[in-house]
Amino acid sequence: MNMVNDLERRFRGKGISNLTVYIIACYVIGYALSLFAPGLLMYLYLEPAYILRGQIWRLVTWVLIPPESLDIFTIIMLLFYYQLGTALERTWGEFRYTLYILSGLVFTVIGAFLLYFVTGQSVMGLFSTYYVSMSIFLAFAASYPDMQVMLYFLFPIKIKWIAYLDIAFLIYDAVTAARMGYWGRIVAIVASLLNFIVFFFSTRNMKRYSPKEMNRRRTYQKAVSRAQAQRITKHKCAICGQTEEDNPDLEFRFCSKCNGNYEYCQNHLFTHKHIK
Repeated sequence: MNMVNDLERRFRGKGISNLTVYIIACYVIGYALSLFAPGLLMYLYLEPAYILRGQIWRLVTWVLIPPESLDIFTIIMLLFYYQLGTALERTWGEFRYTLYILSGLVFTVIGAFLLYFVTGQSVMGLFSTYYVSMSIFLAFAASYPDMQVMLYFLFPIKIKWIAYLDIAFLIYDAVTAARMGYWGRIVAIVASLLNFIVFFFSTRNMKRYSPKEMNRRRTYQKAVSRAQAQRITKHKCAICGQTEEDNPDLEFRFCSKCNGNYEYCQNHLFTHKHIK
């Protein structure tokens, strides 16, 4: 995680703002295509065999493939994921959240190519954004473990217990796939959730990324910035406004011919117009 922290310090504020909105927009486009141009979807799937033959747009367009059929529960889930992603972006910052999502997409593409090279078989339909979306939920549950949600709009439950249940289903799904020899499904699950594994299981101190701690750090940084901006300086040039903080090598002198306590830097001490 030291590399992630170094990148965040270097590229702070360089992430994609409101990234969750773009993710939801991709789903909306995918659902629109499934309704009005379903045949076009076949040209959008992540398929290394076709990518190696020149259809490089599949490296990106597979994110348009909707993970589930469109119904009222899907709409509710999309709104739910919008709230989760937006909260994570506010907690982590734009750069870290963008890196988290993009790494999940990149790992998925890498997993698809590895599976194709090992088996030589088509991976059409195996890889989608379903597990990438789940990684958003797992990241939120790891950051807000004690937040309560209304299960089926009736039962209050802490989000960490839902996350444990999802992880149990994922493990069961992977074990079942292994018993049936569906190794491609296992690769799809691991590759899509590898960003969660890297971000959280390689972090020893999870409290550092809790909402309370992240808010405390932002508040401290703002306070330090305000203190630096309000720092009182001993010398300030009446012409250019430079102080010893701007250039420690500058020399400052008061002008005896000016009425008042006017101080000038060495560049303007003998060239300024005297104030009478």
